[in-house]
Amino acid sequence: MKLVKSIVAATLAVSGILAGPAGSLSAEDIAVVGGKTHTMGSDGIVENATVLIKDGKIVSVTAGGAVPEGYRVIDAKGKIVTPGLMNPATTLGLNYVPSWADNNDASFSKGKITTGLDVTWALNPDNVRIPIARVEGLTRAVTGFTSAYPFSGQGAVIHLNGDDLVSRSKAYIRLNVTGRTAGSTGGSRAALWQTVVDTLSKAQKSLPKEEMKADKKRKKKKKKKGAKAAAPKKADANTKALHGVLKGETTLVVQAHEKHDILRALKIKKMFDLKKMVIYGASEAWRVADQLVKADVSVVIRVHDNLPSSFERLGATLKNGARLSKAGVKVMFTGNGGDNFRLMPQHAGNAVANGMSWEEAMKGMTVYPAEVYGISDRYGTLSAGMDADVVVWNGDPLEVMTSPDAILIRGEQVSLTSRQTKLRDRYKELVANPAYRK
Repeated sequence: MKLVKSIVAATLAVSGILAGPAGSLSAEDIAVVGGKTHTMGSDGIVENATVLIKDGKIVSVTAGGAVPEGYRVIDAKGKIVTPGLMNPATTLGLNYVPSWADNNDASFSKGKITTGLDVTWALNPDNVRIPIARVEGLTRAVTGFTSAYPFSGQGAVIHLNGDDLVSRSKAYIRLNVTGRTAGSTGGSRAALWQTVVDTLSKAQKSLPKEEMKADKKRKKKKKKKGAKAAAPKKADANTKALHGVLKGETTLVVQAHEKHDILRALKIKKMFDLKKMVIYGASEAWRVADQLVKADVSVVIRVHDNLPSSFERLGATLKNGARLSKAGVKVMFTGNGGDNFRLMPQHAGNAVANGMSWEEAMKGMTVYPAEVYGISDRYGTLSAGMDADVVVWNGDPLEVMTSPDAILIRGEQVSLTSRQTKLRDRYKELVANPAYRK
């Protein structure tokens, strides 16, 4: 039986069936040649560039550079080349249909462990939404939970190819301070923010260094008095998860729209000396742009949120991104949920149409999310030594009719096929049933 299984496995591997849903090629030496290359790094824009890729990494980006022997060439002449894009707010790999329980790992409503939940235990690399996002030029994403609790688990940075998606686990914790969450903590924002303060205070008191201080104090007291002092309480999983936020290792993503909720978040940042904070949603963020710059807080916006769909968003405007960017705030983008995470470049294009610079919009999909979520040492620019996440576009990536002609993720060229492209092809040539023919 073992021999039969081995033969079947070998046959499937040769036929490519086990290559995964991406149908990706094995790592090889590749040269992307002739394109107008926006490196998003210190090399700026390189015309007629030769991008050399070896072992999944960028070797060099040079104008008109020679291609060494043995490199496969991807012709990018007349096209635009950029780093792969990164969506900083998704649930990719966690669900197909949110209302269908057996495939929804993106949300939770009860349990003893909430803040401490680690999204990497729920990721499904075969999720059909991943190739749907990928064919639009996304090669990285931040993915995580939603819940009825203020704090909703630990999210991760992923790349969109292969079986092991995780680029960085426990990259952020989301804190929802919208009115909807206030309803689950007593019905008033006063109760919600007191819950937040109490939770962070509890975590701060149980930081390892505080534990060590307390332990020394306990031993000293025991030695002096000959009495047994009480041992410090160990942090539970939910409290321990917040240690990364308090130590500046994990980003706290605060979901807020209203001006005064954003200001309260900044107050919390100062109160607990938090190093990394992002405001997600941020419909009225433009009203407090200067305070965000002063506090070194970035934002993730959905550009199309320009209508007062709730009392928290009365100040929503298409100019939000442009105003924030001009003030000096690092602006990132996301599309609406589900399959539409792929629409992030179109959202960015709308921000440009409403006053943001093209360069800042591109940084908001590459450089800024890499910096904010702690992977800028390997992703975000086309520079020597970086992961080879590369997209060859058939036009301006911020134009709605543009699409990728080639996508590489960590040096592997991936398929441009998704469930949606298959559906398109299936019904492109309609054949009428004979019963309905005239």
